[in-house]
Amino acid sequence: MARSTARPIVTLRSTAGTGVTYVTRKNRQNDPDRLVLRKYDAVAGQHVPFRETR
Repeated sequence: MARSTARPIVTLRSTAGTGVTYVTRKNRQNDPDRLVLRKYDAVAGQHVPFRETR
């Protein structure tokens, strides 16, 4: 599969301050702003918002 500039790899960092990260891809045309997803933080033991870092 060819890598595309329209779907770059982004890192999501926990807003709980635990240092937990997720790696995913996003569609830049549909989501030009920073991505925020609610995911599970194993260190905090709960679901928290994860924000895209650059």
